[in-house]
Amino acid sequence: MVATISPSTLADLRRRGEKVTLIDVRTPAEFGEVHVDIARNMPLDRLDAREVGTLAAEGPVYVICKSGTRSRMACEKLVAAGLERIASVEGGTAACVEAGLPVIRGRKVMSLERQVRIAAGALVAFGAATAGLCPDPLWQKVGAGLAAFVGCGLVFAGITDTCGMGMLIARMPWNRASASPGACSRALLFGLVLGAMTGTALAEHTKDSLDTVKRAVAEKKAILVDVREPEEWEQGHVVGARLLPLSALEKGVKAEELARVLPKDKVIYCHCLAGGRCLDAARILGDLGYDVRPLKPGYPQLEKAGFPTAKGR
Repeated sequence: MVATISPSTLADLRRRGEKVTLIDVRTPAEFGEVHVDIARNMPLDRLDAREVGTLAAEGPVYVICKSGTRSRMACEKLVAAGLERIASVEGGTAACVEAGLPVIRGRKVMSLERQVRIAAGALVAFGAATAGLCPDPLWQKVGAGLAAFVGCGLVFAGITDTCGMGMLIARMPWNRASASPGACSRALLFGLVLGAMTGTALAEHTKDSLDTVKRAVAEKKAILVDVREPEEWEQGHVVGARLLPLSALEKGVKAEELARVLPKDKVIYCHCLAGGRCLDAARILGDLGYDVRPLKPGYPQLEKAGFPTAKGR
């Protein structure tokens, strides 16, 4: 049986000045949206019992997630590893917010539970449509099997209170990014879902390697465009890249104004944080006649690949 602690009791401990070690096991994206101010992020899929053990040696460790399910799973994992004085926060972050505990808020992102519902619903809808509309008997069986498999998976998740699909989606790049991942998350997730339902892709990332991109930019044959938002740009950007936020493109930029920033005689490599927003940007720029190639690697990967970076404007 996993020990629990209520948000009100947690708040009392803080008021008394007692040491409170709080671990948030949600994805970095969810943590970035809102978290209790003293919480530290250790995603469930990367939870290290040895690291938590060093914290438990100093006092009780409290584990929190969104509503309590993942924190309970984390506690079970830690207790099985031999750790003591581990407790799950009842009701999770949502309950802490209602209880008035101080929190830090960032950008709105799509919760993991919501991503699971969308992905599962899309797979069931695709399977049912394939089974009912495809004239090929083989594909009819594949569609029916897919819908049945996902349905059984949801039943199993409900009975066991675990979700394999959720754990898989939690490992996706947009859920691992900690800085402003919301827009990339929505763009890439819905692109994958719609692509699965229609059998086509909304856009494709370029197959050009980062070495090819680096060489083309150095030879002035290509331009690197960052489609993130200005506040993300200020936190870090590739030197020489041009800022053109997706939000500005979606509002509409006059062709003559865009031509002053982006010449049409050069390849346009665009990137964002996790590979989602650049697909939308590529579609918009492609419709305007640009040779645009969206990069799957985001800014963190470009930095690791050796692209020079800077902070500020």
